[in-house]
Amino acid sequence: MFAIYKKELRSYFINAVGYVYAGVFLAASALIFGVTTILASTYETTQYFTMLIFAFIILIPLLTMKLFAEEKKLKTEQLLLTSPVTITGMVLGKFLAAFTMFLGGMVISLINFVPLLQFALAQRAGEDYLMSHTGPSLARNMGSLIGIILIGTVFIAIGIFISSLTENQLAAAIITVAVIAGMLVLNVVNEYIKVYAVRFVIGWVSVVSRYANFNYGQLDFAAILYYLSLTFVFLMLTVRVYDKRRWG
Repeated sequence: MFAIYKKELRSYFINAVGYVYAGVFLAASALIFGVTTILASTYETTQYFTMLIFAFIILIPLLTMKLFAEEKKLKTEQLLLTSPVTITGMVLGKFLAAFTMFLGGMVISLINFVPLLQFALAQRAGEDYLMSHTGPSLARNMGSLIGIILIGTVFIAIGIFISSLTENQLAAAIITVAVIAGMLVLNVVNEYIKVYAVRFVIGWVSVVSRYANFNYGQLDFAAILYYLSLTFVFLMLTVRVYDKRRWG
């Protein structure tokens, strides 16, 4: 598994995919942060994190589209299937490589918060009591960060599963974009559904609705279990795809 992980992580920087992803991610996060917080002169980051989740519609497929589709296109899939590594190890290796890229982008994007911290420290150095007791909420920001990392983890697993179904990277990217967009739009559409039972079911399965508590700085363990379970399901579906190919 570790060999697959190193190979995939290295491949992100051998071709342009890793650089494109890093550039687009950091540019998008900086732009969104600038518009929603700096220009708005606010410590409130709810809108920033929410818009960043919607940016995943484009960002996540960049990470996952090549992982299995490229193996099929280059005819190296059989080498993987006959290698000593288990199929589960192969899938996990590719997943962890994509997740490392994603998490790295998230960590680097934290530099966006430096201006807010500087501004907060400047206020605390002043004499205005009210202003010196305001500032960014660490609990809310940490909760939001954990929440969107979990959502990103789910989307990566979905993207990997879709990549395992086709040898066309563009098709894998387009389908992943459509699926992620559908999952996010579902929560918006749900507000206009009048039938309570339908609205309840959609709200229960929606990845966005379960993110709400994180946005308030609360660790929702039911939501954490839900996100991890979804990730597990799609990774196991990918394993099943390759189990069938190995013995089919």
